[in-house]
Amino acid sequence: MIKQIKSSEIKKFIENNPETVLLDVRTENEWETIGKPDAKKLGIKSYFITISQDPSFLDNVKQNINKKNQVLVICAAGGRSIIAANLLAEEGYKTLNVSDGFSGNNQEPGWKNSGLPSVIDN
Repeated sequence: MIKQIKSSEIKKFIENNPETVLLDVRTENEWETIGKPDAKKLGIKSYFITISQDPSFLDNVKQNINKKNQVLVICAAGGRSIIAANLLAEEGYKTLNVSDGFSGNNQEPGWKNSGLPSVIDN
């Protein structure tokens, strides 16, 4: 079972787990139009590797992210990221799903609306 974390809990989690990295699995279009989490401002690395229709997703993750890192997996609202988190857990990664995603869901506001740092690359 993948552990869930809300965006509102991320700052405290990172303080207690400095080896954490953020993996955003949304599409390039989403990153460009909706924005990206700016995890660097929280003191951690972030990776942008889309899971949508990408057969090389796991290979790309393995090339970039060390299994010693705790991986926060995020998408728009928590659906794709739980799939990605499960795939990574099967490969031996320590994963947490950001349950409210970048944009939020019906219960929680998400990364962007929780006051966490974000950018839009246009």
